Amino acid sequence: MKNNLLLGLLFWLWMPSVSFAQAPKEPQIILSKRIQTDTAAHRTAPKPEVAIDFPNVNKIPFYEDRKKLRAIEKLERRHNWQKALPLLAEYVKNFGVENFYKTTPLLWRLAQLYERVGDEDRAKAYYRLVLKHHRQDIRKIQLYYDSLEAKNKTLYVPLKHYYELVEYRKSINTFHPPRGIYLNMGQEVNSKYEDYAPILSPNNDRLIFSSKRVRRKGMNSTANEDLFYSEYNGISWEEAKPFAKPINSVYNEGSACMSKDGQTLYFTRCECPDCHGNCDLFMAKKLKDGSWGNIRNLGPNVNSKAWDSHPSLSKNEDTLYFASDRLGGFGMSDIYFTYKLKNGQWAPAQNMGPIINTRDSEVSPFFHPLYQVLYFSSRGQLLNNGDFDIYKTYRVNGRWQEPRNIGPLVNGKGSEYYFTIDSNSRNLYYARSEENDLKNLDLFSFPLPMEAHPLAVTKVEGTLVDSASHKPLSGIISIIDLDHGVEVASKYLREDGSFDFDLIDNNRYMMIIQSPDFFSIEKEFDLKQDTIFKIMTSVIDYSIPLIFKNIEFDEGKARIKSNMEGILDRIIYFLVDHPTFGLKIEGHTDNTGDPNLNLDLSQKRADAIKKYIMDKGKIPEDRIEAWGYGSSMPLKEEKTKEDQQINRRVEFKIIQPKTPPGQVPNQGGN
Repeated sequence: MKNNLLLGLLFWLWMPSVSFAQAPKEPQIILSKRIQTDTAAHRTAPKPEVAIDFPNVNKIPFYEDRKKLRAIEKLERRHNWQKALPLLAEYVKNFGVENFYKTTPLLWRLAQLYERVGDEDRAKAYYRLVLKHHRQDIRKIQLYYDSLEAKNKTLYVPLKHYYELVEYRKSINTFHPPRGIYLNMGQEVNSKYEDYAPILSPNNDRLIFSSKRVRRKGMNSTANEDLFYSEYNGISWEEAKPFAKPINSVYNEGSACMSKDGQTLYFTRCECPDCHGNCDLFMAKKLKDGSWGNIRNLGPNVNSKAWDSHPSLSKNEDTLYFASDRLGGFGMSDIYFTYKLKNGQWAPAQNMGPIINTRDSEVSPFFHPLYQVLYFSSRGQLLNNGDFDIYKTYRVNGRWQEPRNIGPLVNGKGSEYYFTIDSNSRNLYYARSEENDLKNLDLFSFPLPMEAHPLAVTKVEGTLVDSASHKPLSGIISIIDLDHGVEVASKYLREDGSFDFDLIDNNRYMMIIQSPDFFSIEKEFDLKQDTIFKIMTSVIDYSIPLIFKNIEFDEGKARIKSNMEGILDRIIYFLVDHPTFGLKIEGHTDNTGDPNLNLDLSQKRADAIKKYIMDKGKIPEDRIEAWGYGSSMPLKEEKTKEDQQINRRVEFKIIQPKTPPGQVPNQGGN
């Protein structure tokens, strides 16, 4: 049932009117708030978050001022929170890298102070820093953070259940179901050995990646890591070929990125004579004959005595992001950056700071070719689904925002690395491993899901409540991009009935909310800016039959009329969404005419409705009962034509399974 979004603050979701035996109110969707954000055709970044700066991170290793600490502690002992807070905030601002694991409790104390004064956003920001950088038992801190974050917690529907929902609705939906995920790029690209680190040429017609398929000769047959490429012929990717010398050598090469003009290649080379450490970043120039040459090390300002790899250029090509496990970082490996000086040389590399980096590992950065969005892989960020997950972070007003997990349609229970998007933001490419087999990396590619899209920054949020009690309802909410078919992972409603999604503005969407407690809700809407909905619907009372006014047959006829179809379709949607539920249809007539003919007519009408529901919804016959009772069960004594009209009815009874399924099963995970 697709309706257009009505202009104004109030609009209604069409549902059949119900009367007599059970009369739930029509589901009502109130557009409670629209937040004007900007006038651009597309928003390219979310609204700014709480600003937290640590200017000393790349200047000093550790900050301490015992006199200031004693003054702060004295104020805290006196419960003088208002004076202690700004002093502690200023103290923490001076942190160097080592403070984040040596004096983590100060971050926790600051978070608690912000919570005490009611600044929940800043409290959560500092609690997140503690959770990312702690090196002790933090269960208590997790409880503090969870209590604040409960209203914003993301509850993804497990993928198996997500695709069951899609499969159920294939027979009745007019929009296309979501497309497959985790699509392996096949044997033309992948080998039986590790294949990873994909990048695309500027025209998206060449895929460059790293592979360990070449084995060195000898008893151990160790891998020789090399760069390979595959050409796109307009239909598929062709068989991969290795780069020629001097790019590939007797040393290990991999993890590349390319300039927009295709003339400069940045890549990693390991254990070579001119390497400063284990692995270094190099650059090469394309020569007039199409080959590569002029290979040179990026130098000590960029490379360290440790491992340096995974280069990615900013969209203006004036900043280079990479991963390194050099000493002085936050964790096992961090994301660093360097920028070009006026003389064309690279400046000394800097750590990206404690918002991006954690006590664990961050690797494989990828800067989007058009927008200020950085993708990277981490196993130390919050909301991890597996070993390594892929996150995105936006640069807003010169600051990197809190990284966002790009969701279960990309991140599985194994590991995901080396995320790359084509220049049109249509398809993603990355390397992933299965759970419990982290070394067997293959390259995957599929259409870009909404959570991973760089332009998915317009927020849609709302709550669903019972229209009678105003208590929150539980269920599953799905969003379908009707314009582009971009997938949006389904979520459970939170305990307070709330939900939120980050979507792309100026697109058309379908909202679907499913639950055994109420008839499925569908609404089509055009998204222009950040939007808040309040949705109210009626809970089904399974002990009382449903009687719909519009289910009225022509006199003496059993033909389904067109004005009945909308109501019957709603019943179909419910049965499709809840495959363990059944339906009983009861036909009734008034007492005029021959009772036997009335009995036969009521049965024919019930059978006609049953056939419509079975045919359109592809519902198995054993889930639907159809009974005709003629005039044997009147609701009223027939004294007037109105009384006769009341008795001429069709009743619907939803039959629950013997053990009703939980309303919100298996929350979280995938």
